Amino acid sequence: MTTETNRTRRSGRAAESQDTVPALSADQLAELLRLIKGADSVELKLTVPDANRRSVVTALGMDPLDAQIRQVVFFDTPDLRLSQHGVVVRARRIQGKLGDSVVKLRPVDPELLNPTQRKAPGFGVEIDALPGGFVCSGSMKSELEDPKIIDVIAGKKSVRRLFTKAQRALFAANAPGGIQLDDLAILGPVNVFKLKFTPPDFKRRLVAELWFYPDGSRILELSTKCAPADTFNTAAESKAYLAAHGVDLGAPQQTKTRSALEFFAKELAESGQG
Repeated sequence: MTTETNRTRRSGRAAESQDTVPALSADQLAELLRLIKGADSVELKLTVPDANRRSVVTALGMDPLDAQIRQVVFFDTPDLRLSQHGVVVRARRIQGKLGDSVVKLRPVDPELLNPTQRKAPGFGVEIDALPGGFVCSGSMKSELEDPKIIDVIAGKKSVRRLFTKAQRALFAANAPGGIQLDDLAILGPVNVFKLKFTPPDFKRRLVAELWFYPDGSRILELSTKCAPADTFNTAAESKAYLAAHGVDLGAPQQTKTRSALEFFAKELAESGQG
């Protein structure tokens, strides 16, 4: 891995904690302000405890019948070396439209990204902000036809077939220890309901994602995207609205990706494949 990549990895504040976290410190806030300047978008996220899921769905007026079905599969080594190194590799099937594949790096510092990489088609920089934390990611996305993803999940085609030449180059430049795409284990899939909706008493569009894990556990995430310049105004409005509708803003937070990776890695280990 290059020196520049190592420096990039060290920047940012990973928001991947399942513990209740305090408000941002002054240093974190200063760093967030700096990172926002180089981001393309900001996504504000909040996970809802499963015990409160039904009441939140009712309070926000969500209609499950409007949800879109998705299926997400991750690729990593059985011991999750990619995740530990800040690399996420994913493919996604989407009901009624083309799916996609993604190679994501996190955290990244927009100021340290190679200018050519930063301007590459399909590459974007986004900040994910959870209560008390945030992480800046750089990702390259490409659309995919559904049969390709199905064949890879079934083991009929190699993992690298899901990724473009540019995505494979991004992976090769950042994967640890010479790991190749075809070395990766299939972790998933996870079935997801995604609902985009605008509550009648709130002007901003919200997104709800309900992830169903094979052991019966679930994660409900609420989110909204905004332009970097609108981050703090959007955060204040969303926080006030959700709190007024009974959403616990101080509840322990979970992350969909880490939960999925850890679940399927454990499953591999228990089956003797890990």
